Amino acid sequence: MEGRVEGFLSSGEIRKIQEASLEVLSEVGVKIPHPEVRQMLLEAGAKEKDESAVAFPTELVAGALAKAPSYVPFADLKDQRTEIKPGSTPLFWAGNAMYYYRDGKRRELNRKSYVEFCRVANELPNLHAIVGTSLGDYPPTARDFVGFRAMAENTQKHLRPVIFTPQGIEIMLEMADVLLEGKPLRENPILSFGFTIVSPLQWSNSALEVFRVSSGHGIPLMVNSEVICGATGPVSLAGALVLANAEAISGVTIAQLLEPGRPVVFNLGFSHTFDMLFAETLTGAPEGALLGAAGSRLAHFHRLPSASWMSTEAKAPDSQAASEKTMLGLLHALGGVNLIWGIGNLESTLTLCPEQAVIDDEIAAGILRVWRGIRVDEEKMAVSAIKAIGQKAEYLGCDHTFRHFKEELRTTQLMSRERWAVWEREGKKDLVIRAAQRVEEILKNPPSDHLSGSQREKLERIEKKWLEKRG
Repeated sequence: MEGRVEGFLSSGEIRKIQEASLEVLSEVGVKIPHPEVRQMLLEAGAKEKDESAVAFPTELVAGALAKAPSYVPFADLKDQRTEIKPGSTPLFWAGNAMYYYRDGKRRELNRKSYVEFCRVANELPNLHAIVGTSLGDYPPTARDFVGFRAMAENTQKHLRPVIFTPQGIEIMLEMADVLLEGKPLRENPILSFGFTIVSPLQWSNSALEVFRVSSGHGIPLMVNSEVICGATGPVSLAGALVLANAEAISGVTIAQLLEPGRPVVFNLGFSHTFDMLFAETLTGAPEGALLGAAGSRLAHFHRLPSASWMSTEAKAPDSQAASEKTMLGLLHALGGVNLIWGIGNLESTLTLCPEQAVIDDEIAAGILRVWRGIRVDEEKMAVSAIKAIGQKAEYLGCDHTFRHFKEELRTTQLMSRERWAVWEREGKKDLVIRAAQRVEEILKNPPSDHLSGSQREKLERIEKKWLEKRG
């Protein structure tokens, strides 16, 4: 993989950014409002800058980074386990949102529509995790554990819930025990968490409490910096990387002090740019593609897995969405990103759309094929077949083609590859229409029955108990 990612940042440039980030951490520091975490940092060697900011000495940072493992494990509800590390094959995840778009209409995301999205997501082969989101028909204090139950019942993917309160973590861990049926979570990490620092250089009290409450279980943690170039961080991409790298390093340091050896994903790929014409933050711009790929280089410099998103400002499934998401997804994959979020997202990640998820799954399949590249060995060079066939155009029927066509040539049932006459006879369906038909096909089938009746009853009781406690 090294040759693929060298073009985004050279080794010398990475060292310069790292040195600048360490300078920021030691001289500017980070705001730490959580008293317990602040005291822990000071006892570990951090320096008090003022009543709110804490400076991170280089030695403290180096010690924390050394404790973080270079790989992060994930499990799903099918008892399948995978690991990511620098250089591993990228995985594609869904994203969170506030709205739902289907059949040309945008509305607030609720439990019913989220269940519908989860059912579609469960059938997408290149989607590896479902991400929690905001459910508008429940109070904020309940949205995390209500969403967790919805995703657990309707998909077998890895579960990445959104977190609204620290207590929500404890409730979701109670639900995870039901799903695991006695298997230890540490060895079967079916769920993971994550939180974002407030740029520039401020951890919220709630984020730090999430770090604290979720520690001690070996749960994978994604540490995010979401710098907005020209708004909450420098407009120059190099400056944004210096700030984002410093922010994520501070999060990894805190995570390792709370739980040494906790697996973490180092995420600079959620960085934004700022459109000076429309005064809007952007997620699908080409500069975001560069930041995500460069962020993976910095993560791998720290020996940590990386993350990003394939996002778009498009409001509906259209050519803008396809072009922006393909650009970001491909550049991030070739840049070495390990987790690429955004399957099904529209509108700067504000919206989920099942049709877009079907299209994104197709985009992901193409990206994964490109990522695998070209294998060169005696069998694949096919010299014996070339000699045997000579000048005759008979490769379609030869044994070499039969042995290798499935792995070499990707087929698709979604993209239009038929001739004009066939396309015209079948209704001139564009990509969005085909995706909508696929969504309908999935939803006509029965929901997944991967959970037992007892498990579903227990999850319902837990949810009901906590909804009543929270009024």
